[in-house]
Amino acid sequence: MAERLVILGGGESGAGAAYLGQKKGWDVFLSDKGKLKDKYSANLKDWGIDFEEGTHSEEKILNADLVVKSPGIPETAPLVQSLRGKGIPVVSEIEFGLKYTNAKTIGITGTNGKTTTTLLTHHMLTKGGLNAGLAGNVGKSLAWQVADTEFDYLVIELSSFQLDGMFESRSNLAVLMNITPDHLDRYGSMDKYIESKMRITQNQTSEDAFIFCADDSTIANGMKNLDLKAMQYPFSLEATVAEGAYTENGNLNINLNNSNLKMSIHELALQGRHNTYNSMAAGIVGRLVELRKDLVRESLSDFSAVEHRLENIGSVHGIEFINDSKATNINSTWYALECMTDQVVWIVGGVDKGNDYSMVEDLVRDKVKAIICLGKDNEKIHKAFEGIVETIVDTTSAEEAVKTSYYLGKKGDTVLLSPACASFDLFENYEDRGRQFKAAVRSL
Repeated sequence: MAERLVILGGGESGAGAAYLGQKKGWDVFLSDKGKLKDKYSANLKDWGIDFEEGTHSEEKILNADLVVKSPGIPETAPLVQSLRGKGIPVVSEIEFGLKYTNAKTIGITGTNGKTTTTLLTHHMLTKGGLNAGLAGNVGKSLAWQVADTEFDYLVIELSSFQLDGMFESRSNLAVLMNITPDHLDRYGSMDKYIESKMRITQNQTSEDAFIFCADDSTIANGMKNLDLKAMQYPFSLEATVAEGAYTENGNLNINLNNSNLKMSIHELALQGRHNTYNSMAAGIVGRLVELRKDLVRESLSDFSAVEHRLENIGSVHGIEFINDSKATNINSTWYALECMTDQVVWIVGGVDKGNDYSMVEDLVRDKVKAIICLGKDNEKIHKAFEGIVETIVDTTSAEEAVKTSYYLGKKGDTVLLSPACASFDLFENYEDRGRQFKAAVRSL
């Protein structure tokens, strides 16, 4: 009899895991407590996979041999606790997908910058003619792609929630961009969150590589508790490194195996301090998979930026509009504000994940002329910035926020949507928030 695979959550990753499971001969059942999107329920019907929505039927779930859980379902959920109590393994879709591929894996994580670095790395590999897939938090489900395609390389953006469900798989090349407070509502403590991020190095051998930001003291502390077997390649803006990447006299240097790649940081497609880190990390990966120096250089200078991450929408009557909807924590917003050279009308708010707004207080004092709150509960933002910024306005839609920002701005100002919060109070997700913002700007 076929082993039973139960999938909790029927979004992109859940549907992909179901598809792969069925192809590999499992007896598959998918359960989603909410409503499935039409395209996924249609897929499941086409594949003849048994599923339910609107409920979790325990009698159909607790008899599983293996459970693949959506990263959105917390470990503390009673159903997950029941599964653990019965000794049934619960893994992430990434872990399940990696069982069935021989591709070399490039896992990329960090509180900020991971999407940009993942897309930049994938751009570089495909430009270099390598057969590379793109998965994880970006693009299509990893399991889905593994079911249909044989890759030589997989570039995978990994959130801490996905890493939490990974036990036996490993990243041949593991990239850790930074660790700053995020998701503390779910982890309860910074130590647990750090532990989660450091899982990117688990199961690595001496044949693997760990690429990390040497300027991040939290990473340095996290590394102290680990027995790291992989080769280490730090990148830094503050010091020179023997093996890895650093900047010096306006140039980016990548030093690997006595070979140096040098290019001016002004040639990088992605400008700004945080983007230099992203370029360094991707550049090290490119050289480790033996792409030619000129190809790495070219890829770093011709990459086009990520949607919803400091995306310039254009200007209306001399007011610039920037969509940074992907900034769902205060640290991302710190980066965005740090990049601004003009006076800013800042659109902020949503579902707060434990933000400490004092982190951006100096930047706000210095650069922000007005704050527009875009969320259902804006009390914390008012409390943090009343007395620092004269004008703070509440709005409940992207359209209202954009119109208000246009009235408050003047020629030469920048309107920055960088919410520092999740979007679920008013929008489906950060993409939906970003698209509504862009549509509202265009209708001006």
